[in-house]
Amino acid sequence: MKVTIIGAGNMGRGIGTRVVAGGHEVEIIDRDPAEAQALAGELGGAATAPDPSAPLGGEVVVFAVYYPGIKDAVQQYADQLAGKVVVDITNPVNTDTWDSLATEPGSSSAEEVQGVVPSGTSVVKAFNTTFAATLVQGEVDDQRLDVLIAGDDEDAKRKVSQLVSDGGLRPLDVGPLRRAQQLENLGFLHIAIQQPLNLGFGSAIKLHP
Repeated sequence: MKVTIIGAGNMGRGIGTRVVAGGHEVEIIDRDPAEAQALAGELGGAATAPDPSAPLGGEVVVFAVYYPGIKDAVQQYADQLAGKVVVDITNPVNTDTWDSLATEPGSSSAEEVQGVVPSGTSVVKAFNTTFAATLVQGEVDDQRLDVLIAGDDEDAKRKVSQLVSDGGLRPLDVGPLRRAQQLENLGFLHIAIQQPLNLGFGSAIKLHP
């Protein structure tokens, strides 16, 4: 499978590491082509940094950007997204107060993104409860990471789950896209407890049967 990651920051690095570890192709796109080239070189394997003007090559497109910028990024590439799987990884934290989410009650970033992608494009929520450094390692305390996945398109979720599983992580389908509301609240809680509990963004949310 070929994956496009838009954003060469820490989460782009973490997710890219798992994609390459799973034996898949990944292309990195960033506003700064030099940053994209540097990350592709760091990832190695089948990682590339194509010309930013080239068409998106991945059947799965991960927007590794912040909220609310993800909506602008999706609209920028909207004419290339039809038929692809779009992955929203954001935690839409209110950066004015850092004590709440910025989305409207009863909504989520992922649902907002679903509203702006072309018809026939499936949005999947994933990776928002995992931190970048733990993705690079693939585990915490000798346990592989859980990646919670929500979406309305079963085939789209299967593709994302395959990428997660092939990368050495455990995919968990938590239901339809509206469950992104709960995932984003969980992601916010995970962020909010880092400093009080001195976790250093090295913790993970693990579900045990």
